[in-house]
Amino acid sequence: MELRIFNTLKREKEVFSPIDPGNVRMYVCGPTVYDYAHIGNARPVVVFDVLYRLLRHLYGPDHVTYVRNITDVDDKINARAAAEGVSIRELTEKTAAQYHADMHALGALDPDIEPRATEHIGEMKAMIETLVAKGHAYVAEGHVLFDVPSMKAYGGLSRRTLEDMEAGARVEVAPYKKDAMDFVLWKPSKSGEPSWPSPCGIAAEGRPGWHIECSAMAKKHLGETFDIHGGGIDLTFPHHENEIAQSRCAHDTAIMAKYWMHNGFLQVEGEKMSKSLGNFITVHELLETDKVGGRRWPGLAVRLVMLTTHYRQPIDFTEHALVEAEKLIGRWAELIARHQIVATLDAAPPLELAEALCDDLNTPRALAALHAYAREARSGDAAAAQKLVDAATFLGLDPAQWHSKQQEVDMAAMADPELAAKVEELIAARIAARGAKNWSEADRIRDELVAMGIVLMDAKNPSTGELETSWELK
Repeated sequence: MELRIFNTLKREKEVFSPIDPGNVRMYVCGPTVYDYAHIGNARPVVVFDVLYRLLRHLYGPDHVTYVRNITDVDDKINARAAAEGVSIRELTEKTAAQYHADMHALGALDPDIEPRATEHIGEMKAMIETLVAKGHAYVAEGHVLFDVPSMKAYGGLSRRTLEDMEAGARVEVAPYKKDAMDFVLWKPSKSGEPSWPSPCGIAAEGRPGWHIECSAMAKKHLGETFDIHGGGIDLTFPHHENEIAQSRCAHDTAIMAKYWMHNGFLQVEGEKMSKSLGNFITVHELLETDKVGGRRWPGLAVRLVMLTTHYRQPIDFTEHALVEAEKLIGRWAELIARHQIVATLDAAPPLELAEALCDDLNTPRALAALHAYAREARSGDAAAAQKLVDAATFLGLDPAQWHSKQQEVDMAAMADPELAAKVEELIAARIAARGAKNWSEADRIRDELVAMGIVLMDAKNPSTGELETSWELK
């Protein structure tokens, strides 16, 4: 089966042909660990997790190497550690653990290698000294900067001229720069900041710039050239452009990565996510707090929302989408329970699913296949139910974590039968009060249930027109 992916470098969909089919190599830019990951950070994790699963299926698990880094030295990390009065190490360890827990809840597999920037300072310094020796970088006032005009092909990924990039970028103005677009490879550390002996004979200790980190880590674990480099569209320029410049000039190679893949932006309820608008949402808040919709959401519902939009397109993350995703998982749960299907984690994906994913990770088309399997399963087709489970498992939607609303209620009743009996009694009294048009009493009972941590869902029976109420624990 032929895999085709959209290569940002070429601006077209290409047949994927790995440099070495015996070792397919992928690097994806990971988190800067100073705070909880927001849902925009989670999108590339889900996107490239699907690609990782597909590559493992096509080439074999032992023939794929997936590297996703952790940035644990950065200005934001320094500022947050100082604000919280904790050590940088304590902050980064805690935040990395939070990140792993959140991404696991979204069904993401761990990468094969997860390098940390602070563990690769030696590799960064060696690359910096190579760039200086080859005339692509220079030392100025305790800094080492990349000489952008020294690379004639700079801008090939974002397809911008130097003039366009300078006009559209936030360029740091510094008198020691030869050119406004030159970027930092190494800089002096301020008092209290992490520091290491500097390269190139610089007396004062310092620390690396952001861009050199990924170049050095990718080279260490994947080689001078590799197959796929991925990340969010916002990283195309300047981060990925600068990675290419550093790596190609240091290693004298025609490419850094053969294919560049970028996922689209994420917005919330039709607006750009920002703290000022009050719509900034972390994965932790979705999973563990009542910030969105007054309740916690299952990680697989969040993942399913991410899969409903093609990865290269912008995605509008909404509460309605979460509700629909959770309902869909509940309907699937009831189907596989009816057919008594058991998931097999290493099951091969059904043909229709594999074909959809091989078409540039077309997850909307893949989900259409799951809907088709579900329709056939509702008609009694056990083989279709098995396909549904196998396909969902392959997409990282672990059926072992599916629960219908009724299953949740049943589990709550088993855990606390007295609570369940009390809830059912209050619901009956509320329905009676509504029937008598005693709205104040009905509202009082609802408030009492909410105070108990109960979420009520009212719906009319389509056959009788009577009010029916289901419930779940918040």
